[in-house]
Amino acid sequence: MGSLARRLMKTIFLDRDGVINENHHNSGYVCNWSDLVFINNSLEAISILSQNGFRIYIVTNQSGIGRGFFTEEQLSATHARMIEAIQGADGHIERIYYCPHHPDDGCECRKPKPGMLHQAAKDNNVDLSESHFIGDSSSDIKAAAAAGAIPILVLTGHGQKTYKTYTKGDNTHASIRPLKVFTNLYTASQWLVNRPIC
Repeated sequence: MGSLARRLMKTIFLDRDGVINENHHNSGYVCNWSDLVFINNSLEAISILSQNGFRIYIVTNQSGIGRGFFTEEQLSATHARMIEAIQGADGHIERIYYCPHHPDDGCECRKPKPGMLHQAAKDNNVDLSESHFIGDSSSDIKAAAAAGAIPILVLTGHGQKTYKTYTKGDNTHASIRPLKVFTNLYTASQWLVNRPIC
């Protein structure tokens, strides 16, 4: 496939926790596969996007590694099982990008910084200006905006709390807003596959 054709392919970036799977109810960290619970219809949403020609990349902060809650080996094992479940539901993930650092490390990859998005774009010849990033937190929305991608907010995970910050008059980041707000990944996927393409 030529470089122009690859650039014209539709691309979706997904946050993981709170978008694909639930945040862990105790620690907040999904440390192992046994901790991962898919949000209702998220597997179907990924399948819909995959079957409609979207390349899907996961972009996720995983500071639990930097905090010592789990290892990169545990994360890789969890992701392998997650990808297996997604494929079993006829979905496809191109690649997972994650930041393993502690928030105090000052890295360039941890959202809201756009490092992971820039790396994914470089690795996969993605036009970020034509790509959507679906997340549940302000760090997702800010990372998308910083990278020049199109931000979408879902109300699962931390989404309800995040949405309230955009409706308050004292929000200092009011200019950085999602393009659209959806109940969950499934409703976002429906809009993405059915919207008119200019």
